[in-house]
Amino acid sequence: MMHKSIHANNKNDLVTLRNLPPELGLFIRKQAKKKGLSLNKTVIDLLQQVTQKNERTKRRIIHDDLDALAGSWSKQEAKNFEKTLCAQRAIDTELWK
Repeated sequence: MMHKSIHANNKNDLVTLRNLPPELGLFIRKQAKKKGLSLNKTVIDLLQQVTQKNERTKRRIIHDDLDALAGSWSKQEAKNFEKTLCAQRAIDTELWK
């Protein structure tokens, strides 16, 4: 296995990538050509896209205000509810003519 490293210098924000897999290098070059950007700008854009996607996933709001109701119905209550829903889901063909 080849050693892979990223060297970051906070002073100049310099990053060095070693042993970049050929298919990844080719992908970056194709993206750069397609967008008319430098390799450097393309890598930055790709890293920002991944970072922003991960941040959006982390910020997903979880609602738990109805958790107390989950699983609280008896089998009969659930059956009655389903029966009511079925009646509401019936399509009145006269209304759709």
